Amino acid sequence: MATGRAAAGPWSSTTVIAWGVWNAGAAAYHAVILTFVFSVYLTSAVGRDLPGPISADAWLGYAMSVAGLVVAVLAPVTGQRADVAGRRKRATLVWTALTVASMAALCTIRQDWHWLALGLVLLGLGSVFAELASVSYNAMLCQIATPATMGRVSGFGWSMGFVGGIVLLPVVYVGLIAGDGGLVGAPTADGFNIRLVALVAAVWFAVLAVPLFVTVPEMPPAADAGDRPGVSTSYRQLGRDLRELYSVNRPALWFLGASALYRDGLAAIATFTAVLAVKVYGVDAAHVLLYGVAANVVAAAGALAGGVLEDRVGSKTVIVGSLLGLLLSGVVLLFVSGPAMFWILGLMAAVFLGPTHSSSRTFLARLAPAGRIGQLFGLYATTGRAATFLGPLLFGLFIALSGEQRAGIVGILLLLLAGLLALLPVPASPPGGSRQPVARSHP
Repeated sequence: MATGRAAAGPWSSTTVIAWGVWNAGAAAYHAVILTFVFSVYLTSAVGRDLPGPISADAWLGYAMSVAGLVVAVLAPVTGQRADVAGRRKRATLVWTALTVASMAALCTIRQDWHWLALGLVLLGLGSVFAELASVSYNAMLCQIATPATMGRVSGFGWSMGFVGGIVLLPVVYVGLIAGDGGLVGAPTADGFNIRLVALVAAVWFAVLAVPLFVTVPEMPPAADAGDRPGVSTSYRQLGRDLRELYSVNRPALWFLGASALYRDGLAAIATFTAVLAVKVYGVDAAHVLLYGVAANVVAAAGALAGGVLEDRVGSKTVIVGSLLGLLLSGVVLLFVSGPAMFWILGLMAAVFLGPTHSSSRTFLARLAPAGRIGQLFGLYATTGRAATFLGPLLFGLFIALSGEQRAGIVGILLLLLAGLLALLPVPASPPGGSRQPVARSHP
């Protein structure tokens, strides 16, 4: 892979800043659409009077499961094809545009159960497009950072995602949701103000994505690229690459499995936090969004601090420490009650969310064979999605066995613990004791 001049310092490089700003834009989908606003609107308002034995909440789970399966099938091949053809930026652009389009289309979903199916389809498509965009986006990390700064750059990018939530969540809450249609006085009949939130989120992502495509250079095609392989050829190559990875870089393959477990635990935390806050700890439903803002603030700070620490002590050390912090917070949360304790322990846990995600991405980049990082990040998305059924399953299973909603936390903690134990045997350094080379391409 071609190399250019050395990367600029991470805090002055316009490419690094543009790369991080894209993640702030992506928060419009992850924080606003999927976690705190539109998914809640679909299940509590659009599907409120849904006939039949299956609830809107259950249908949401099924839709996300199907979306996860699609990502698991497509992610490694899309990453591989983008690597070979030198089209990481183009792939990110296409998937970003499709994510924005699906978000904007959600503004058509009226507050009537007849619109639930279309809303779930659009939400599922948005999840697929957003995940596929992140495959090539994550692979750009090796274009804009050196081995010495990779942790800080990754932490900066991840923290910018939290910053996006910090800014956008209060904007839509105060402007369109609080009271009767927010400060702008948007009509609330037929969910019109919430539908406007989807449109605002789409515009937010579209605007903040632009600097990435203007500033970050495209990688050149692989020297032996030839014609871009077809889908069937890509899957055959994927099988060969997995066998090769098993032979020559088994730590990377083991890390993919370990991270799949604890990342599913992290996803379960994001999915069920609002439910637990309201139904178990007595947090006012109107204040959950405010908790989301506060959690994003401390998570952003944690990601930045973890990135700096990671370049000193290593990715694995930060991941292990963060998982231990999450486990401690969760265990204590099992035995306390009340909104105040939820806020304290929930924010304590949020400190460790950013470093776990960010350092996992960096650890994988350090383990990746040269020229295969996009494909490996595709596998990262695949393995992360392959276990997505475990979090909801264990959460529900422990509730069913105990009859207490609080017990669902035990299922999440078991996933985090399993991921931690599986991670411990993975070497802290890549095979051979040195970091993998990082290609840099700058104008």
